[in-house]
Amino acid sequence: MDAEEAATFEMLRTDAVLTGRAMSSGQFLAGLLAEAALETAGRPEKLPQDLFPDADPAVVQAVWDRALVVGFHAGRLSAAPRLFRDQMDRVAGQFEAAGFHAMAGSVRRSRALVAPRSEGLPADPEIGRGH
Repeated sequence: MDAEEAATFEMLRTDAVLTGRAMSSGQFLAGLLAEAALETAGRPEKLPQDLFPDADPAVVQAVWDRALVVGFHAGRLSAAPRLFRDQMDRVAGQFEAAGFHAMAGSVRRSRALVAPRSEGLPADPEIGRGH
């Protein structure tokens, strides 16, 4: 196998492995969504109500798509809030600048609760007081 063939093979292998991972992750997320659908509905016989048979299917799909994106992002935030401190501060500032003061305050409150500001190590204040 020459260098060009080896490079092509490596690219195809990488593509296949990453596609497999993405598919596996998608199946994992589908399982979480299925579990959440039943857990929030309460009983399997209530699930058909989730189909909203009297609503415009395009509107239902649009709402579902938006809710899924928002829920997934919120899940990322809740799993590792300290990784999103700067983002939460930026978003709160955007809300504030747009005049959405209640939403800005809500983001700032969540930010303060889950990812408080810290200056140095937790023991540093004790060192400054001579302890």
